[in-house]
This record gives sequence, structure tokens and C-alpha cells, in this order.
Amino acid sequence: MLLKSIARNLSREDWIIPAILYANVGMFVLSLLIHPQKTGLSMNPLTFLSPDNGSLILLGATGTIPVHRFGRWWTLISASYLHGSILHIFFNMMAFRQIAPLILNQFGGSRMIIIYTLSGMAGFWASCLAGVPLTIGASAALCGLMGAALYYGKSRGGVFGRIVFRQIGNWAVGLFIFGFLVPGINNWGHGGGIISGAVCGALLGYWEKSGQNTLHHLAAGILVLATIGVLLWAVFSGFYIRFMS
Repeated sequence: MLLKSIARNLSREDWIIPAILYANVGMFVLSLLIHPQKTGLSMNPLTFLSPDNGSLILLGATGTIPVHRFGRWWTLISASYLHGSILHIFFNMMAFRQIAPLILNQFGGSRMIIIYTLSGMAGFWASCLAGVPLTIGASAALCGLMGAALYYGKSRGGVFGRIVFRQIGNWAVGLFIFGFLVPGINNWGHGGGIISGAVCGALLGYWEKSGQNTLHHLAAGILVLATIGVLLWAVFSGFYIRFMS
């Protein structure tokens, strides 16, 4: 019954973007509370309000260490809602706020949830295959939205399609240049996210090709429940280990 209720409510799409934003901000605040880093209160903009690796691991950072060494496969979902600094979450959420309305309008809420969630998981899984030991951030899922937008622009064509493809393509190129110039950027996650987002976009379709169907709504509902369950488990287990054990 709960899954059916969520599937029906997916037709009301105005809550999706705020929910993702609030979930990211909420997890960031919790990561600061659970084990704040001493340098996190410095005035250095690169370290100001930065949770330490311990709190990020407890709350669901992913990579080869959590997944392969400790079997925490659920972190492939939770890591998309964790960030390493105030600048990290600010720029990711600003980018999300810019691209999410396009995907929501052209693909619909259920398909956007599928693209966002699966692309984040695929990007982090690519990171694990590449041997990245620890990684976090919404950028893999964001790259999934970018991949879907690239597919949409190329597939649709016309003036609007070419504008979308060129704009998002420029963002993607800039992102990878930034990733190669700045150490610590997870280019494997970005690449896996973009590819999986384009594949999801092609498989799911967009409004001008086909409407959303019951299968889309049910799949999105399952992913919403899975995400809620994973984040609740991450918070409960993280705080339990930190304060009770």
C-alpha cells in the first residue's frame, strides 16, 4: 500500500526537487554533528564546515573500502547525499538546481528519480571498479542528469535540442577539465554517471516520445523507498556507533 501511495503521489512533481535538496542539506548537517572536524571551524574556505572522514564513513561514504572490505553495498545510494565541505555541497546543489528543472519538465518526475538514483549508483560502482577507496557527493547523480540531457538534446534535435546539447556539453567538458586539474575529483564517478544517465534517458524516453507509465511510477517508488530506508539506516547506525557503542 505504501509503494502504491508513493507511486500515485509521483504525479505531483513539485516536491521532488526540494526533497532532494533538503535530503542533501540534512545529511550534511548530520555529518557535522556526528563527529565535527577540528579544521571544520577554521576560516579557510576550503575546510570551513567540513565533516571528517570518520563521520562520512559512518553515514555511508562509498568506495572500495566500504563496499569490498566491509560489504556496505547500500553506500552506493547513501554516498550521493554526503559532501565533504560547505563549498562542495553548495556548488553541487547549485548545479542540481539549474539542471533538475529541465529533466523534470522533459522526462517527468518518475523518470527523473530513476535517472538520478541509478546514475549515482552506477557512477559509484564505476569508482569501485576503478579502485577509488573512498568517495562521496551528488556529482555522479548530477552527471546522470547531464547525460540524460545530452541524450535528450541530441535525440530531439531542432533549435532547442541543439541549444540543450551544446550547453550541457560545455558543462560536461568543463567538469572533466576541472576534474583532471584538481586532485581528489572522482572522474570515474562523473564518467559513469554521464554514461548511465544517457543510457537511462534512451531506455526510458522523454515526453515527446512517450509518456510515463505505471512501470516508471513503480520503479521510482521502489527507489524512493530504498533511498529513505538507506538514509535512515545510515543515520541510525552512524549515531549508534558514534555515541552508543
